[in-house]
Amino acid sequence: MRAKVKILDVETGRFMVVINEEDAKKAKLHPEDLIKIETAKRTIYGDVVISNMVQSGEIGVTKDIMRAYTFSEGEMVNVVPAGTPESVRYVKKKMNGQKLKKVEIEAIVKDIVDRKLRDIEISSFVTALEINGLDMDEIAWLTVAMAETGDMLDIDRKPIMDVHSIGGVPGNKTNVLVVPIVAAAGLTIPKTSSRAITSAAGTADVVEVLAPVTFSLDEIKRIVEKIGACLVWGGALNLAPADDLTIKAERALSIDPRGLMLASIMSKKYAMGSQYVLIDIPTGEGVKVETIEEARSLAKDFIELGKRLGQYVEAAITYGGQPIGHTVGPALEAKEALETLMTGKGPGSLVEKATGLAGILLEMGGVAPAGMGKKMAKEILESGKAYEKLKEIIAEQGGDPNIKPEDIPIGDKTYTFVAQTSGYVTKIDNKAITTIARAAGAPEDKGAGILFHVKVGEKVKEGDPLFTIHAESEVRLDQAIIQARRMEPIRIEGMVLQRIGNI
Repeated sequence: MRAKVKILDVETGRFMVVINEEDAKKAKLHPEDLIKIETAKRTIYGDVVISNMVQSGEIGVTKDIMRAYTFSEGEMVNVVPAGTPESVRYVKKKMNGQKLKKVEIEAIVKDIVDRKLRDIEISSFVTALEINGLDMDEIAWLTVAMAETGDMLDIDRKPIMDVHSIGGVPGNKTNVLVVPIVAAAGLTIPKTSSRAITSAAGTADVVEVLAPVTFSLDEIKRIVEKIGACLVWGGALNLAPADDLTIKAERALSIDPRGLMLASIMSKKYAMGSQYVLIDIPTGEGVKVETIEEARSLAKDFIELGKRLGQYVEAAITYGGQPIGHTVGPALEAKEALETLMTGKGPGSLVEKATGLAGILLEMGGVAPAGMGKKMAKEILESGKAYEKLKEIIAEQGGDPNIKPEDIPIGDKTYTFVAQTSGYVTKIDNKAITTIARAAGAPEDKGAGILFHVKVGEKVKEGDPLFTIHAESEVRLDQAIIQARRMEPIRIEGMVLQRIGNI
């Protein structure tokens, strides 16, 4: 069927193609059938939507498709049913618990990226991975396929270092310190980071308070080859594009298959050309990995996968039992990170973790002797060299390198919770803190978040401040207060935890 393109001011989150009811009957097309739009230069796949919002002889193209491909209003295209791709058979094979071949995994990933697989088929694949898992062969094949279906970065400066946290701990602005410390030592570290998905702030959200984070691969190459580092948003790049589509299914199903998580993380490192990769695995109550045993098992998988990809990987199991530093939320975290870099001093948990991770990278990169990396990282932080490198990064990314902590606007609608009893802080609930900070507006409202006045182990008296919620609007502040009152984000107990009487 030949049809004229009509560009629709509609966004669906999927590649949807709108066809007139009369044309659909003639072509025997049904809702959600997969069709091909063919031009002289390309073939695009999309799901059918039948509607009279387009006239007979027209085909409606949504904003989602226009973001990825260019069409002209009125352009003539050929529209044909696509049929069921062969990769659906491979998805069913994994659903039945069978091992997939390399070519089968490559076909699935290519069809995900090309939009030949619909949401329900992607969800089936992700569910099959959750139930039946992947062995290390399959994970390695999946990682390479995810990387090679997108863009690859080739940076001339070597060696290329990288660090990645699997997440789960609020206030994890650590890499805003790690990257400039490592780069100040002369190593190359192009850091792509995510925005928050379920947290109150991703690294990209925090850095965006200080400088733009959206760049093309060519721009990143220019920045990194000039100054040895960047702190940018990975979502603006075409790195492992299948990852975004599988994450969408994972989020909807609230699952996170281990093999897919390994492939998701390492495919981006592979695409960035990273040679030395450090994986930060926060461990503790309320984070993704709750036990040391599970963390060690995951670390071994990352190391083994790295070997298969030709990358040297180490893992650091880090304390994840409470938020890092004293702040949660983009602007509050940016302010705390900037203060720490400017003065060389900051909250113990932040400095300890940042210099610990940076120290491992310095040793991996050969610029610090074994066992001396952390000491060298602390010296770089305290000397101001890391701050100077951050200023270079901010300047190259289009921000103001002379920005001061007091220049960063924080939400001015506040409420402080105080201790209802005297005792010791025995727990700060990571999940509750994230829920409260998001209710306050983080990460969308950059100035929203939480400022802690106490940490685990500290003694408090009745009436002492525990934490302050910051919001940019009264409505958001009220929502966060309600959440905080429903939960017990900070637990205070005396030394006698429980009394049991004579039964």
